Amino acid sequence: MAGASSAAVSGAGTPVAGPSGRDLFAEGLLEFLRPAVQQLDSHVHAVRESQVELREQIDNLATELCRINEDQKVALDLDPYVKKLLNARRRVVLVNNILQNAQCLEPRRIQHIL
Repeated sequence: MAGASSAAVSGAGTPVAGPSGRDLFAEGLLEFLRPAVQQLDSHVHAVRESQVELREQIDNLATELCRINEDQKVALDLDPYVKKLLNARRRVVLVNNILQNAQCLEPRRIQHIL
């Protein structure tokens, strides 16, 4: 079939502009993946919220340990524990930033791939 084209033709024999097969496939794939992506997005959002709460609790605990350390008559060195808490806080912030970047970039990547 030489000269056959992949464009749709109307009943009158004129070409009809329509979505290409690739566009239809991309749209179908996107619709298929949308529920999973939305569920993943909601889970990432929940994790980010819990990370913020954890960071706040770490901050409060570190502040309280510093206050206890200052108020103690006996020399208790709580500084190593405060440093461990602050290190844990730093990791929580890092994970939160990674999740935020992944959450912000993912829809653009999917659109770019399709």
